[in-house]
Amino acid sequence: MKMAKRFLLVDSDVLPDVFMKVVRAKELLASGAVKNLSAAAKEVDISRSALYKYKDKIFDVSETKTVVAVHVVLMDELGALQKLLRIIANFNVSIVTITQAAPVDGTAAVSLTLKVKDMIGDVDSLVDEMKKHSFVVTAKRIMQDV
Repeated sequence: MKMAKRFLLVDSDVLPDVFMKVVRAKELLASGAVKNLSAAAKEVDISRSALYKYKDKIFDVSETKTVVAVHVVLMDELGALQKLLRIIANFNVSIVTITQAAPVDGTAAVSLTLKVKDMIGDVDSLVDEMKKHSFVVTAKRIMQDV
């Protein structure tokens, strides 16, 4: 049985050097300082195979400019998550990650990591808007610029 993908926010200090080298190689490519993956791998002193293996798996959170973590508890009712996602979309916010727990005692916890760089309004307004709806039990910002 295949396990579901999980996304983690991890302090780069605890990661093996290869991961930060992959991030650096991607930065070199994006800036045009190198022309291809081979040159990027050589520049940061990692194997091409390591770069190919991890290039689509490792992302610098700062690439998203401004990231906010929000925790919401929803009523266990049909369409509650979809309604929440519509609210988020109305603020022009992109979802980086979303995790919903199984409902317990009529409620379900949802943790979201949101990219708010191009947001209409501010995070407090978004959270306040979430709280206005009867299907939202609680909503709060956990952290910003994670």
